[in-house]
Amino acid sequence: MQRSRKWSLGAGALIVAACMAVAGCAADAAGSGGGSGKPPASLAPIPPEEGVAPFRAAEPGSGKGLKLGLIALGDSVPFGKSVTDSVREQAEAAGAELVVCDAQLDAAKALDCARNLKSQGVDGYLNFQADAKAAPSICEAGPQVPVVAIDIVQPPCQKAFMGANNEYAGYLAGRALGEYFQRKFDCEYDVYVSMESHSSGELNGARMGGYRKGFEEVCGEVHDLRTIDADRIDKARTVFTDVLTSMPGRNKVIVAGINDDAVLGALAAARTQGREGDLHVSAQGADPSAWCQIKNNPQWVGDTAYFPERYGEIGVPALIDLIKGNSTPENLYVKHEIVNAGNIDDHYQLTEC
Repeated sequence: MQRSRKWSLGAGALIVAACMAVAGCAADAAGSGGGSGKPPASLAPIPPEEGVAPFRAAEPGSGKGLKLGLIALGDSVPFGKSVTDSVREQAEAAGAELVVCDAQLDAAKALDCARNLKSQGVDGYLNFQADAKAAPSICEAGPQVPVVAIDIVQPPCQKAFMGANNEYAGYLAGRALGEYFQRKFDCEYDVYVSMESHSSGELNGARMGGYRKGFEEVCGEVHDLRTIDADRIDKARTVFTDVLTSMPGRNKVIVAGINDDAVLGALAAARTQGREGDLHVSAQGADPSAWCQIKNNPQWVGDTAYFPERYGEIGVPALIDLIKGNSTPENLYVKHEIVNAGNIDDHYQLTEC
């Protein structure tokens, strides 16, 4: 499918992503089940986002003579591939040499990538590896140079973090879910399924906690909560098949996904069982894999947009600044907004949806 980007003037593009390994399924109750939260009489306005870093194309020649590195999330992941392509584009624009190593969502491969960047003598690198617990060993194995973490914190060596403001990004999607359920079902639903990525550490807690916070502002405390550690399509499809089988007759199933992959896997499982209409979903990232679903599936309530195809416009200039001894904010958040069927065409030209 061929798609081209279209940016709204003054909207400043918005981005983000995420990632990672998956495990089994855990269900836990958070409420008595079966009832619905009571929507508040009035809703507070959505608070403004803080700490947003502007997109800025790399200044031509700013990276001349520098060798930059990237530990990539995995080019098999649409979100990760978009980020890698953007970093390549901006490094080239800056006149810097770029060494890319694909970690393929694997901590051991990310460790090898760090060693490779050290042997290559990079002056600084961006790190988008998926396993937060592996960060210290990767930092130790890599070159002792400035590091910009992408979406997943990489202590202790990161000098700056760029990417999602995870709690706020989750909050936006949760609020949209709540408003949808208030409008359509008076906040009645059967199950709230939280599709997570436990290996990503604090990212997971912040993003999925933000989801629940936004939803609860509208519909009250979440009930009948099930959490699933499944953030890739194949795993999500397998695990969600079991979830659906365990709840026959439930036709108001909320699916809050940590990324687009998780929700796409859940929808695939539901489609196999003829139950796609039972799911009302929301996701994070709005990467190309989800665009047609966002546009055409009326039960894809919304997607918090991160615009990964512009990540390089924050990460590369920030890394060059750090290498040159210039200061940069500790957190460089992309600007988020909800993308849905009504506004996705304002950002992208979708030619084959």
